[in-house]
Amino acid sequence: MNIPRRSFFLLFAGALLRADDHPKRDMLVRSARPEDLEMPPSGFSDYITPIERFFVRTHVYVPTVDVSEWRLKVEGEVATPVTLTMEDLKKLPSVELVSVLECAGNGRGFYEPSVPGLQWGNGAVGNGRWRGARLADVLKRAGVKDSAREILFDGADVPLRAMPDFQRSIPVKKAFDGNTLLAYEMNGETLPVKHGFPLRVVAPGWAGDSWVKWLTSVRVLDKEHDGFWMKSAYRRPRQSVAPGTAVPPAQMQPVTSLSVKSVIAAPLDGQIATSTPLTIRGVAWGGDAGPVTAVDVSVDGGRSWKPATLRQNQRTQFGWRQWELNWTPARESYYTLLARARDAAGNTQPLDQEWNPSGYAWNVVPRAGVDVVDEVSAARALAQPSGSNIAEPATFKNACLACHDDDVIRQQRLTRAQWEREIQKMIDWGARMREEDREGFLDYLFSSYGRRPRAGGPQ
Repeated sequence: MNIPRRSFFLLFAGALLRADDHPKRDMLVRSARPEDLEMPPSGFSDYITPIERFFVRTHVYVPTVDVSEWRLKVEGEVATPVTLTMEDLKKLPSVELVSVLECAGNGRGFYEPSVPGLQWGNGAVGNGRWRGARLADVLKRAGVKDSAREILFDGADVPLRAMPDFQRSIPVKKAFDGNTLLAYEMNGETLPVKHGFPLRVVAPGWAGDSWVKWLTSVRVLDKEHDGFWMKSAYRRPRQSVAPGTAVPPAQMQPVTSLSVKSVIAAPLDGQIATSTPLTIRGVAWGGDAGPVTAVDVSVDGGRSWKPATLRQNQRTQFGWRQWELNWTPARESYYTLLARARDAAGNTQPLDQEWNPSGYAWNVVPRAGVDVVDEVSAARALAQPSGSNIAEPATFKNACLACHDDDVIRQQRLTRAQWEREIQKMIDWGARMREEDREGFLDYLFSSYGRRPRAGGPQ
């Protein structure tokens, strides 16, 4: 059957507009509005993370994009600025690769002292199968000038109130790497709306802040981009700092490559088990330094180590590898399990994490405490922290909940100084708060959501 060209394209566009047909399932809600969803620990049992369990990170509300009207502009330090449709992009050679996508703040909830931001556990990460055009092919079509230094990305998302527009840049070298893609498919399907439809950057080996979603603009720059999200956000200290230190952005560097990392998926921390054979399993991944080549596991708190078995059919450059170790506990006891990954360059995970003020790049050796008993009886009750005695300010909802819900606030565990800085940031971004109310807000936030000791370590 012959279908007219215009009708075919409209059918194609309609299929794209139905892309987000996978309701999220069993996710941990870090923020309902804007939506930030964490994959549960059971998600690490999959090699390719299903779309319905793939984590979601959004600074703003998800934009609505009509692919029939959508265009990608390539401009700046180029010989010939170009404007591309999705049809144009699909005419370029397509590339598919498996890569981990990990939020830079994954593991932030484990830092002590606590730092502001979404308190992710281990699940702000997923292993996806991405297909798209090489960014290098798109840039070559426009003719990049010798003066080019960085490639700046912008999307269709709209900032909230006075929040700066989310724009990120990568060096020319990373842009011309053959693995850096402009992806229009995820796991064999059209890219879902929550994951950047119709087009997103795939910068494999790098943290998710460089994987810009809802892409509409690629601008070639002759200098480093000096926008907020490069010069003030997603930065970490160049050297170790004392925990709790406030570090000026100029003394930090951008978050780029992921570090080698592993996660223990089972048994979970705090699990009670009988003294029968157990399978310790998890996943491990790396960044620019190369794929994971080994994972060692300790069942005695690090006094001795045994090599885990890695899945041999998962030798990809940027994807994670599942691993496991069969273990029979010698006796009833409490065991501290550790896992330590190594990448192709010989890098291993640290036993202790260097603190940074934004809680980025957590990759400390994971641990899980397992209580091995003859038989599992009643679960042990955990004491719950008591609430604040300071009443919520009358104008709290109008000032603080206009752009997001209180779930973002409730998960924080910050010092008074950190809350003071967060209040100032929100005011700078448009929160309506009278100066005379500021101290009351600070008292309430610190009393209700101040630092509390985390019994037993990361949960």
